Parts: sequence; C-alpha cells; structure tokens
Amino acid sequence: MGPLAGIRIIEMAGIGPGPFCGMLLADMGADVVRVDRLAPSGLGVEIPVRYDLFNRNKRSIAVDLKSPEGVATVLRLTSQADILIEGFRPGVMEKLGLGPEVCLAANPRLVFGRMTGWGQEGPLAKAAGHDINYIALTGALAAIGPTGGAPVPPLNLLGDFGGGSMYLAMGVLAAHIEALRSGKGQVVDAAIVDGTAGLMTMFHAFRQMGSFQTRRGTNLLDGGAPFYGVYETGDGKHVAIGALEPKFYAEMIEKLGLAGEDLPQQYDTKGWPRLKARFEEVFRTKTREEWCAVLEGSDACFAPVLDLDEAQAHPHMAARGIHPTVGGVVNTAPAPRFSRTPSQISHPATEPGADTAEILAGFGFAADEIARLKAAGVTA
Repeated sequence: MGPLAGIRIIEMAGIGPGPFCGMLLADMGADVVRVDRLAPSGLGVEIPVRYDLFNRNKRSIAVDLKSPEGVATVLRLTSQADILIEGFRPGVMEKLGLGPEVCLAANPRLVFGRMTGWGQEGPLAKAAGHDINYIALTGALAAIGPTGGAPVPPLNLLGDFGGGSMYLAMGVLAAHIEALRSGKGQVVDAAIVDGTAGLMTMFHAFRQMGSFQTRRGTNLLDGGAPFYGVYETGDGKHVAIGALEPKFYAEMIEKLGLAGEDLPQQYDTKGWPRLKARFEEVFRTKTREEWCAVLEGSDACFAPVLDLDEAQAHPHMAARGIHPTVGGVVNTAPAPRFSRTPSQISHPATEPGADTAEILAGFGFAADEIARLKAAGVTA
C-alpha cells in the first residue's frame, strides 16, 4: 500500500527532523529500515516505544557502528537501498566509514540524504544547534511575536519539520526520480537554514516591495492586521479570524453585528488600532462556543483556537479521521491523501533491534551469517 511501496530506505537513527522525514516516507509505503545503535547514544530524551510515533511503520535493526563488521553490515544494506537518510553533524558518517563516497561506490544509484541545521558547509556547519537557533538566523523568528515583546518560538514546527523534514523528503524523492532516469545517485544536502529561508520567500518579496515591516505585530499576517489575528472571548478562551479578502471581511463584519458602524476601511493601516480595539470589545461579548455558533462554517474565515485535546474531539477533525488510535495510542493520520494508493499506519514503532533477523534475511544474509553477527555482538 502507498505510492512509495517497493522503495527501500535506510534511516540512521536520530532525533527530530530526520525521523519525521522517515515517518512521512514510511507512511507512504516505503520500506524504511531504521539503523539503531546497540546502546543509547545520547540523542536526547528517551521516549517510550509506544509513544515513539516518528518510528511507526518502520523496521529496526540494532548494529554496533563502532565495529568494522557492523559498519560493513550497514554498508551491505545500503548497497541494496534506494535512499539513505542521516541527521548527524557534517563528517560523522565519514568517520563511521559510511560517508557518501563509500556508499555511492557500493551503490551508484543511491540517494544519500543529509539532514543538518546549518548545512554541510559554511562557518557554522559543525556547530551544535536546534530549531530555535536555525530559525533565528534566517530572520523567521524575529518576525513572530507581539509588538514590543520578544520573538516567540513557534514550537519546533517551522525549522525542524517545515524547513527540515519536508525539504529533505522532497529532495530525496526528487533525486530518486532522477536516478531512475540517469542510473546515478547523488547527495542531497537538506539544511534547515536553507529550507526555512525558502519558507520566508514571500516575506522577502514583501520586504523589498515596502509592504513588510521588521517591527513585529505590524504586518498583514503577523497579528498587525485586525482582521487576521487572535481574539479573547468572554470565557477567557480564544478565536482566530483570517478575513483577508474584502468579501470575506464584509461577511465577518456583518456576523459581528458591525455592518452599520462607522469603521475604518479594511486596509487603512492608520485605522487598524481603532478597528482592532473594536474587535477586541466585540469578541469579549460572547463565549468561544457562542462565537462558533455564529461564525463557524461561514465565509468569515473563522476557527476556534483549540488545544491538543480539544482538536482531537472537533467534529471536522473527527470526520476526517485525523487522529486515529493505533495500539492504544493516539496518532496523526498520514498526509497527504492518495485516491488509489492510500497511505496507512500499518504498525506502531518497535523496540530498537526488534526486526534485526528479519531485515538481514530480507537483504540476503544467510541464516548462519545472522547467527554469527548476533553471537559476536555486532547486531542485537
């Protein structure tokens, strides 16, 4: 099942954007083999297997990467794979003996996907960092937050997953398609700073047009516009409106009961403070649920601001099956959706190394080889 069925991917175990990319590909049917180490490698907070959602739909092999024979084992797997993805600092795979030159020599058609924050080259390439650092350097973080306040980290959605995982997934699939034509693999350098900068393309254009200010909370899409923002309701909860187009704005104004008032024009920025103050006053007159009854499902571009638990229970989310329960754990449904080759969650994450023997056998290792590797502590 899934449009990527038949594609073999080796994923070097890590945290964050690399595993999320692997999950996306596995959800779409790729056979993703996660190469785990025999012992924890200080990758971060240990997550119980049942909640390790990024590793759903994957199989796991545990290998001693400090052993020459362990490295040779992974190289043998790689020689039969279509794609490899890794998220180590630049040079780590080379030190292990599994760098691009070695892997491409063994498998000329291999796509070697590299996930880093800063990229493979540049002054910061080998420095440690996390999402917040990468989006800070790109200008994205500075644009998010209230006027007069500090920038607000948007969880780690923008850098790790938007600028990182998504670009890596797109890159390795594009390179794989090209390899099917040319017979030649290549290295895909997916840097979070590159991807996040790409996500900011529209705002770079706006800035050069003179329609985007570097002062937070003063622009069309950062909460500055009174018709694109979040408002507190009478019960202390919040709603979000995004009535950018004049016809949607007119419907919102009507449903708010403001159609007869002398209000500033929608795009008169000088009038935005007064308009915003009026909207704040009106939204506090009803509870969030009362506003849902008035606005939800209309063309006023409205939605209640829900927490994670509330989102799971919302009728629209439920109708689309966005939060399926697998193995007693709430997941998120694979996306996007395919009409003929649907993605699916076939199984939850397994313990590191749980599929070692099965994987080795599937890659052509004989039974005696598998037993010997296990007995020697090369695999587990």
